[in-house]
Amino acid sequence: MAAREPTPGGGGVAAVTAALAAGLVGMAARFSAAQLPAAADLADRADQLRGRAAALADRDAAAYQAVLAAYRRPKDGAGGGRRPRIKAALHEATATPLEIAEVAARVAELAADVAAGGNPNLRGDATVAAHLAVASAQGAAALVGINTAQGGLPGELPERAARAVATAQAATARVSAG
Repeated sequence: MAAREPTPGGGGVAAVTAALAAGLVGMAARFSAAQLPAAADLADRADQLRGRAAALADRDAAAYQAVLAAYRRPKDGAGGGRRPRIKAALHEATATPLEIAEVAARVAELAADVAAGGNPNLRGDATVAAHLAVASAQGAAALVGINTAQGGLPGELPERAARAVATAQAATARVSAG
């Protein structure tokens, strides 16, 4: 992360954070079978989200590399096609963090379920997972907003990201209130 390289960057960190949060949820759920009848299902869903988030870290790096490559092309007129390539690359670089935010929101909801009904000794782990998921969603949503503005992309993308953040925050509020 600290190397003087453009990737992995913020999107990868958001994705890995969501994966870590999902891992905590899965662990807490596995220790909650006695208290929570759906514990095995919650653990399986957390595992699926963990795998998806981890894959998104790689996809985000590839998407950002494509943006950099598009910007290195000759200016329109000399080589042609630069602007459309930049816009297409920015679209992918926006779609990926949007998906990260949505995955993180689902992780936060699972964390809230485990915190509410799971093993009380693992409530802290589920709570940390929920907070990590919110941070992941917020960071990813910020990238969606930046890339949308830079690429002149549809305004629905940041709106979807904001909904994911709100979902994650609401789930975390349930954890904190309980």
